[in-house]
Amino acid sequence: MDTTILKERILAAWEDRSKLEDPATSEAVNEVIEALDKGKLRVAEPLNDGWQVNEWVKKAVVLYFPMRSMETIETGPFEYHDKMRLKTGYAGLGVRVVPPATARYGAYIAPGVVMMPGYINIGAYVDAGTMVDTWATVGSCAQIGKDVHLSGGVGIGGVLEPLQAAPVVIEDGAFIGSRCIVVEGVRVRKEAVLGANVVLTNSTRIIDVTGNEPVEYRGEVPERAVVIPGSMPKAFPAGTFHVPCALIIGRRKASTDRKTSLNDALRTHQVAV
Repeated sequence: MDTTILKERILAAWEDRSKLEDPATSEAVNEVIEALDKGKLRVAEPLNDGWQVNEWVKKAVVLYFPMRSMETIETGPFEYHDKMRLKTGYAGLGVRVVPPATARYGAYIAPGVVMMPGYINIGAYVDAGTMVDTWATVGSCAQIGKDVHLSGGVGIGGVLEPLQAAPVVIEDGAFIGSRCIVVEGVRVRKEAVLGANVVLTNSTRIIDVTGNEPVEYRGEVPERAVVIPGSMPKAFPAGTFHVPCALIIGRRKASTDRKTSLNDALRTHQVAV
């Protein structure tokens, strides 16, 4: 079906949910979810140096939920009870999946991805060569680039509503250390390194402390930045207390191989991962 027609039917159903009873509308929603699953559509896509959010695709994902009924799903010794289908056919996709890793149908997972026991939600896009390590979670509609490493226990936030909100974006070659949390549409740019336990929200102060004066970012980690958790004083009526921030303490080398530069960055800056 033509994308223009799909978009028109999704937007019409968004304004009038009774249209979900129309077979043509339900077919359109199902076609969008299938296209997300196969990587033919994306909730967000790179555009020049930024990212474009396709709100109508997110709306299709939201509309998909009321169309589904609860059912029991049995996979070997595991049993689930949910509205949403599980992703299948990993061998044909060229994806390695270690039990009990789970992904929902409607998430795109590219060839060469390794899924240790963790979770990838509907609408997410995980590109080639990425490692989703043990108990890492990729939330709904999150965009994960090529050759990314999501270390153990990483939490990548999802976003379906509000519809205009941008999803979390982790760009190619980034390394996200153990127990990091990245939410609220934060963008981690190419080959950046987050040390263990870095927490990034859209309001988190990300401070480059490598120069004579601090330089502050919010909502975005620059390319090849090496980031660790930090704290800074903040005055409250009850007194002054330290609140979390993130500190950029160095850069990965642009002139060397990504793996080499990552090891150099971790050794040079003594970053825990």
